[in-house]
Amino acid sequence: MFIIIASGMVSLFYHPTNTWGQKGKKMNGEEGKRALMIIAHRDFRDEEFREPKEVLEKNGFQVDVASSSTDKAIGMLGLEYKPDLLLSAVKVEDYSIIAFIGGAGSREYWEDKKAHEIARESFTSGKVLGAICIAPVILANAGILNGKRVTVFQSMANRLTSKGAQYTGKAVERDGLLITAIGPSAAKDFGLALIEALSGQSEN
Repeated sequence: MFIIIASGMVSLFYHPTNTWGQKGKKMNGEEGKRALMIIAHRDFRDEEFREPKEVLEKNGFQVDVASSSTDKAIGMLGLEYKPDLLLSAVKVEDYSIIAFIGGAGSREYWEDKKAHEIARESFTSGKVLGAICIAPVILANAGILNGKRVTVFQSMANRLTSKGAQYTGKAVERDGLLITAIGPSAAKDFGLALIEALSGQSEN
């Protein structure tokens, strides 16, 4: 579903055709499988967005993308994507999975009140909640990682432990419905872990 055009520098634009009707019901396939991915407007990490999104879509999910602007977002490696909705318009109840994507730009959400609100509501309402690379810092700053097993891009570990988290250093860590991952190398497994958590598969 993604087309990569390589000509010295990666540059691509992708926006899927919406095959869903009202109230999140898919016109062809399973109903109710909706996921939200939150990316920075600039410098999200391409693989951390692209690979989990592809995994989710292959497993029948509608994936919406939110950001701080609905203008074209640009990844660190050149991937271009037009978000579906503003972060300020996100309704947590519309989704079964919510994932914060990393990359240098995700720092814009570290102290963002709306991002924290989304994280807390997702956590308390029993949604699958994920964050990858440096994005777990958002969850830590939202105050929901105390006592939780988590992982993160290694240089950010102290930002999680200072909020009471138990840093494990694994590529992907799952604590109940909470999924964290270290970065691009774990992107595909991060996507798979989100689905496993939702389906109730046992943790390893």
